[in-house]
Amino acid sequence: MSHPLSEKEIQKLPSPCFVVDETLVLKNLQTLQSVQEATGAQILLALKAFSMFSTFPLLKKVLHGTCASSLNEARLGREEFDKEVHTYSPAYTKSELEKILPLSDKVLFNSFGQWEKFQTTIKPYLDQVLFGFRINPQHSEGQTAIYDPCAPCSRLGIPADQFATYVSKHPNTLDGITGLHFHTLCEQDSYALERTLQAFENACSPYLSKMNWINFGGGHHITRSDYNVEHLIQLINCFKEKYQVQIYLEPGEAVVLHTGFFITTVLDIISNDKQIAVLDTSAVAHLPDVLEMPYQPELVNAAKDSRYPYKYLLTGSTCLAGDLIGEYSFPEELSIGQRLIFLDMAHYTMVKTTTFNGINLPSIALKKAESGELKVVRSFSYEDFKARLS
Repeated sequence: MSHPLSEKEIQKLPSPCFVVDETLVLKNLQTLQSVQEATGAQILLALKAFSMFSTFPLLKKVLHGTCASSLNEARLGREEFDKEVHTYSPAYTKSELEKILPLSDKVLFNSFGQWEKFQTTIKPYLDQVLFGFRINPQHSEGQTAIYDPCAPCSRLGIPADQFATYVSKHPNTLDGITGLHFHTLCEQDSYALERTLQAFENACSPYLSKMNWINFGGGHHITRSDYNVEHLIQLINCFKEKYQVQIYLEPGEAVVLHTGFFITTVLDIISNDKQIAVLDTSAVAHLPDVLEMPYQPELVNAAKDSRYPYKYLLTGSTCLAGDLIGEYSFPEELSIGQRLIFLDMAHYTMVKTTTFNGINLPSIALKKAESGELKVVRSFSYEDFKARLS
């Protein structure tokens, strides 16, 4: 994958800096729109993956709204996207839920206990908000345990076997419930969804005809080059026709897959068994998925294998010993002050940054589609670091 930035633009940007290219976002939106047009399904932006609200005027031309996992995300969705807001949390406090309800169009509960606990709280909103349950189909598709919502002992969603047993004993539990939600995928294709749907139907088919809407969750890599979009369309249409429900999908990554870049600078080069390049960024503070997933991001004009003659271990500038991005080979020697560009840096990047060790947050830039203008839309300072502390 290449990048859309000229050398002049790269040098003008602050470092470190996230850059999102609207032209590439539009390409993804075209794919998502084709799914919506072919199925009637409605696609939401998962704010937990991407919350760059300067792109919302573009995104909301196609997407039907946002899905939130907290009060702050629900408020951001309402204030900046201002279309449908679906909110889910593993657990609500009364004070949070009282603020979430007027912001949301749909609110999902994670347990029977929470649904029953907050009946008085939701009563004034029964004519304004639709309510649903999140179901754990007890069917894992994820390859990374930390991102598997259906792993053993998961707290995310009502286990399917418990759902069926409880509702059969307490049929009035579904009074006021109009939809169900499940989520099993992580960067996966339509065939993983097909297996999940089978597990979900096996567990919940007696109740699906009573629902008005079903949310297929996130993790759908719809805009990936090898994703079978036609198979997804077939799955959605078959399910929709069978149960006569509105279908929602809430991908985070697919909306901005391969649309973002991260500019960083070589601060120093150290020799200690290997050549070590210290960058003005940090895996732990700026790119935490590198350590959590873990994975090694793609880098422009470099390789993750030994195909080139010059090898460097790229590291962060915090004092954490494990602040390591990975080892790369380069066709030429690196130099101090050189700019490096990491690829696919929109999703699960900006939303996860921290000021650990006092390191400054990366700037955020947007390359506009129509004008081609590259503009820094947000910079951060000491005040942002200090404001988080007391």
